[in-house]
Amino acid sequence: MRYHNITKDDMKNGDGLRVVLWVAGCLHRCRECQNPCTWDPEGGLLFDDNAKQEIFDQLDKSYISGITFSGGDPLHPANRAYVEDLCKEIKEKYPDKTIWLYTGDSWEGIYDYSLMKYVDVCVDGEFIVEKKDVTLMWKGSSNQRVIDVKKTLRQDDKSKPILHCGDYYANPITPDFVQEENISGCGCGCGGKEIAQ
Repeated sequence: MRYHNITKDDMKNGDGLRVVLWVAGCLHRCRECQNPCTWDPEGGLLFDDNAKQEIFDQLDKSYISGITFSGGDPLHPANRAYVEDLCKEIKEKYPDKTIWLYTGDSWEGIYDYSLMKYVDVCVDGEFIVEKKDVTLMWKGSSNQRVIDVKKTLRQDDKSKPILHCGDYYANPITPDFVQEENISGCGCGCGGKEIAQ
């Protein structure tokens, strides 16, 4: 597997402060993608033991909530097996840290991947520039879903995602919305309710 960057103390790619691994390789090639340099699976740097240790050094810190896999696409064929191995190792070594994963694939096509059992939250779907919404947190376009993987996989019908929260807005639009809803930790106003999509 190859990667482009490891970012630290990241607040934009999942809840809490996170370490983010930006992998190389993406088949989706979304129009106006913010990271087209990550499309080539042969680009970037080889993910070696030093890179892995850099991630573990971050996860050792008590204030780091977990890791986010982005890119590129962690589910690109060049990445999937290694990402699964790394997710498994992280869950064994850091059971209280969360794993977020961004993919251009849709949940309906990936929910039965064996690596999903290690993922806490999956942001699915291609970036669609016509649905771009800069007020949404954790995703670039409104078609994408922020999925609570653990709750979804406990259902009988695992193909129907339960959302981690609804459309997470950086600033709720109306004061009435804030007063009427029990604002959850994510700030979206879902009140921590499970939301079927």
